Amino acid sequence: MNQNTFHPFVIGVAGGSGSGKSTVSQQVLASFGADMVSVVMQDDYYCDQTHLPPEVRRKQNYDHPQAFDWPLLIQHVQALRNGETIAMPEYDFTIDNRSTRTIPVKPAPVIVIEGLFALYDAQLREMMSLKIFVDTAPDVRFIRRMQRDIAERGRSMESIVNQYLETVRPMHKQFIEPTKRHADVILPHGANDPAVDVITTKVASVIGQLQLQRP
Repeated sequence: MNQNTFHPFVIGVAGGSGSGKSTVSQQVLASFGADMVSVVMQDDYYCDQTHLPPEVRRKQNYDHPQAFDWPLLIQHVQALRNGETIAMPEYDFTIDNRSTRTIPVKPAPVIVIEGLFALYDAQLREMMSLKIFVDTAPDVRFIRRMQRDIAERGRSMESIVNQYLETVRPMHKQFIEPTKRHADVILPHGANDPAVDVITTKVASVIGQLQLQRP
């Protein structure tokens, strides 16, 4: 990619936990392939907590903006826009910390940034060409979160409910829901097929235009 020719089309996909953000991102990726679309997962940019014992890590508020390594995330998005490959951290939710591995992410014509707070930071928003908020009913989000945390993260139902009441729900209302005002597109019923079709049609048009600009 020639960084002097064009910048990639950057899409931000935000929304509450269990809203369907990953469905939107993965459908865009599946529609165009890894050569055309790179996905940056904000979940992998939780702060490194190696200095904290496991019992302290588990008690952290992971639904607050301060839980994320914003400088690294912004640096990596800027690098991708400049045509550079990044080593995205890999977060391991079973240990509440980053793993020792990283994930190589190559630059592509379209970059998707997916996360709870994808639309929270002004510097990150300025790099986006399209800002999406996936708006899903709270009860649906909670059920999806509970099913995921039990199946994928080995959590107990009691711990999931406690976390939801103590941090997930209040932080959503305080920090995540307000970012909806920054969105160019709001998906009012989650990742529904017609809405995703509209988005993929827009991405197809952008990719076609970007390819025409390539030397």
